[in-house]
Amino acid sequence: MTRPHLAESPGEDVGTLIDALIREQQQLSAVEAFSARHDSAGPALEGQYRHLIPLTAPRPGEQYGFQVDLDRCSGCKGCVTACHSLNGLEPGESWREVGLLVGEAILPRPAGAGPGSVALPVQRTVTTACHHCIEPACLLGCPVLAYDKEPVTGIVRHLDDQCIGCSYCIMTCPYEVPKFSKKRGIVRKCDLCHGRLSEGEAPACVQACPNQAIQVTLVSREWVRLEFRPPGGAKDNATACGSTWLPDAPQPGITLPTTRYLTRNPDVSLVAADHFESKPQPAHVPLILLLIGTQTGMGGMAVAALMHWIGAADRSGPGLVQLGFAAMTLFGVGMLGSVAHLGRPQKAWRVWMGWRTSWLSREAMILPVFGAVAGGVLTDWMARLWIPEHWISTPVAAPVVAAVWIVALLCLIAQTQVYASTARWSWRVGSTFPRFVGSSVILGSALGLAVPAAAEQSAPLLLSLVIASVWKLVLEVRAVTGRGIDARWKVESDRQIRLLSGPLRIFWGLRVSISLLSGIALPLGLLVGSGKVSPMVGASLFLGALSGEVLERWLFFRAAAQNRMPGMP
Repeated sequence: MTRPHLAESPGEDVGTLIDALIREQQQLSAVEAFSARHDSAGPALEGQYRHLIPLTAPRPGEQYGFQVDLDRCSGCKGCVTACHSLNGLEPGESWREVGLLVGEAILPRPAGAGPGSVALPVQRTVTTACHHCIEPACLLGCPVLAYDKEPVTGIVRHLDDQCIGCSYCIMTCPYEVPKFSKKRGIVRKCDLCHGRLSEGEAPACVQACPNQAIQVTLVSREWVRLEFRPPGGAKDNATACGSTWLPDAPQPGITLPTTRYLTRNPDVSLVAADHFESKPQPAHVPLILLLIGTQTGMGGMAVAALMHWIGAADRSGPGLVQLGFAAMTLFGVGMLGSVAHLGRPQKAWRVWMGWRTSWLSREAMILPVFGAVAGGVLTDWMARLWIPEHWISTPVAAPVVAAVWIVALLCLIAQTQVYASTARWSWRVGSTFPRFVGSSVILGSALGLAVPAAAEQSAPLLLSLVIASVWKLVLEVRAVTGRGIDARWKVESDRQIRLLSGPLRIFWGLRVSISLLSGIALPLGLLVGSGKVSPMVGASLFLGALSGEVLERWLFFRAAAQNRMPGMP
């Protein structure tokens, strides 16, 4: 059989069909070229995958880290969807986010357009995830040792089975990397797809990026330290940002992140698109209950111990017992309220495990010590009230009573450090500790006025209530006005001022009004007058003080506007 139409010239015999097809295939030069190129290039797409991750394991002093090219990122969010799909995240849960940087570039005018320069708008999208820091704040702050930094790779991994869902790592991480899973009751985060990386495959976000804007590289830990925390530099030094860190982001000196952000136009001034956007933060109601309850209890017991010390109350009378019992009841309510903040409350017993580095563990350990010391003193007062005096002739030793004040002070220090360790301006030690001490004095004095048997010594209680209320208001107003603020804290200070003068202004005004009325005006009126406080007036003063302090603590959390990674407006 012949196929004349396959002939190259008229009259040529092409032979059989098989011969013609073989001859035709030999003339497919494009196929031959592709085949030859494939044989010489190795596995398909090898260059697009292998060069996005290191080909060797980290050497001593090195670890893995992300490298992001700001000029290549288009904001397509392919990395976000790939991470979400591969890790099986819940709806609304994301371990990688995309933000926006905006600014302007000052360029010389084109030739022939005259002298001077022209400002051109600049916009860059940026992808962010866990930075696998050299000194991870999430790991150092975790009270149950639910984080682990692998010694060879440097990857910071979260141990899900160890987590109790306290969410403290979310507060301590300046970059808001850990995410709370309501379904599981725990926190989860990016682990750099360590399973894929160990098999020589790129993480999901790296592999999915169509522009190769994300890579995994080897980072020198010593280089990161010198870049972000030069000799003599503080952790929160605003000038020690380094040339490879993201503009308008939390200071890298806090945790020494290993992510590098590169650009070929480093002179362009950029800020986050949401730089001037201030959003109220979560209220953390269980933490409000914990702080208010325990500080009321500590203040009440401190007042009772002082009355016992100076002999202002009958040591075998009902005044100390009533005040102490009310204080310890509120202290217990605060302790129980803290458990409601946990995603896995049944594992709360683990909270002491991180005591070496976590202030949350230390707070959880010192509060029961106060309960034991104060409970022992209260038990002695109750025994003297109900047991004949000749059976108990030895009074409570002075050091035992003084221990109530000492342990209460240690508790307040621990509670202060829990929030100061987050490196947020509004929770710094110089602001938080005086406020916590003031709350204890205000609530303890007001509780004493509300207990009829203890309110007989009303003058000192009224005076301490007035002094502490004035002190706290001065501190809060000073922070709101922004006076005396260090330049490195100005951005966070401005955010808090915008919150308290914007969406939270009604609550701020109500808090100040209640404090002025129940903490200053009414107590001063009673001091100028007879100095006597009736049970009804004492209860009103306590409710007013309690309302004012609850509002103040609510604003303490809601107005904590910290620096954060750039987001979308």
